[in-house]
Amino acid sequence: MENTAKTLDPIEYSWQERALIAEERALKAEAELAKVLQKLQYVEAQLRLLTAKRFGRSSEKTNKNQLQLFEDAFNEAEATAEPLAPEPELVTVQTHKRTKSKGKKGINLEGLPETVVEYRLPEEKLFCSCGHERHIIGQEVTKELVVVPAQFSVTKHVQYVYSCRHCEAHGDGSSPVVVKAPKPNRAFPGSIASPSAVAHVIEEKYVMGVPLYRQEKQWERRGINLSRQNMANWIMAAQHWLQPIYDRMKEELLKQYAIYADETTVQVLKEDGRRAEAQSYMWLYRSGRYGPGIVLFEYQPNRSKEHPREFLKGFKGYLVTDAYAGYNDVKGVTRVGCWAHARRGFDEAVKAAGKTVKNPKALEGLKFCNDLFDIEHDLENAEPQERYEQRLQRSKPVLEAFLVWLQKTKEECVQKSHLGKAVDYCLNHWKELSNFLLDGRLELSNNRAERSIKSFVIGRKNFLFCITPRGAQASATIYSIVESAKENGLKPFEYLKYLFTALPNATSKDLDDFLPWSNTLPDHCRTTSR
Repeated sequence: MENTAKTLDPIEYSWQERALIAEERALKAEAELAKVLQKLQYVEAQLRLLTAKRFGRSSEKTNKNQLQLFEDAFNEAEATAEPLAPEPELVTVQTHKRTKSKGKKGINLEGLPETVVEYRLPEEKLFCSCGHERHIIGQEVTKELVVVPAQFSVTKHVQYVYSCRHCEAHGDGSSPVVVKAPKPNRAFPGSIASPSAVAHVIEEKYVMGVPLYRQEKQWERRGINLSRQNMANWIMAAQHWLQPIYDRMKEELLKQYAIYADETTVQVLKEDGRRAEAQSYMWLYRSGRYGPGIVLFEYQPNRSKEHPREFLKGFKGYLVTDAYAGYNDVKGVTRVGCWAHARRGFDEAVKAAGKTVKNPKALEGLKFCNDLFDIEHDLENAEPQERYEQRLQRSKPVLEAFLVWLQKTKEECVQKSHLGKAVDYCLNHWKELSNFLLDGRLELSNNRAERSIKSFVIGRKNFLFCITPRGAQASATIYSIVESAKENGLKPFEYLKYLFTALPNATSKDLDDFLPWSNTLPDHCRTTSR
């Protein structure tokens, strides 16, 4: 086969042709070198970012001094530049002033039972040295918080059985001979579990993050031989009573104006057809700021788009999520993006650049995002209609300027870089990121869902995995109940204890009386702060 590649054979080519070939090869080598250097710079930036994540502050709050360096440099350049055209007249927009709330000093002890201890003078000291009796002119009152460790006791239920001797001897069988004294139904018949015991185990695991094997040791130190298998059975039995509450809350959630969604991984060891190391998912759906506080978890073996589509069937409203494409197939909803995720990209670009800011463009993008969050902070206590109007006046101009900046920066920055990824994220999801302008009840980020799912993430770090899918589903139900209880200002332990006591003996079939936001719940279930 004839070799068509160019060579530098002096017989075939003139010196002009050899010079062109050499120049072509030099340009190609420079391009290859530029790619290698670009990749090296990205790896170095990634190393700085990972180092910052591991050893730096986990908070994404921006250091104002860092942004000030960029603003000073920008102002200096602006001051030395000559204007090419007359400056447009600036219009001052009236801002919303938020009244700063004054926090209470000290710890709030209201609502706690009090034991009064009085200190009086003994009788022999009631008389002054002058011979006259002393009288009380005032009091000095101090308070201290007393803790009584958990106490355990046994309730022995004795149900008396009655009979009629006359009917025993002469009865015709038309009426019962033996009658039992009335006794309330138990949530866990045939078990030593009481409503308070099961509520305690659930609170320890799902609120405090204490796995069952640690609870087993705690019971052992208290002299009670209660195995983790017993406690696991209690939790599974508790789901029987809590599942109807879960289902009723889901009906209410689908009626809300907005749903905030997120998902995270969970490991299930014994799942048919899957390896123990395979990752399953815990999905979260919750209500917004306005309306009842509803937090629902759902276990699924994977991250398929079918799961949110099925769970949210019938929902018509705003769906606030991150950029995961699995939510795209949910019908009849308006997707709303998360500016916390958009901002995170520029924050990571700043951290990847290191202490000496090599790319001020990342700081520019970060400042646009911070301006949006600052406006939201000012409007925190505004009514929805006022927030909607203020966003159109204040946030919309920031968005328009940011979009122009993004389009220009995309042409200038290296695509495979942290800044390039942050810019692409915003441009690719700009419609969803702008949809918060549509309704004053919407929030700028999906942080509400991320805060709710955090309790499960913390618990997962302790119990590590679930044994079976049934156990994972029970965990999803119970997490939903306790997180919704917390969202509505309830004490999880007292609320669970009330449910396990009242539901087996409920005369009404209306579950609304038992929902976390019901006004009919007893006061002892509520925290003193509400």
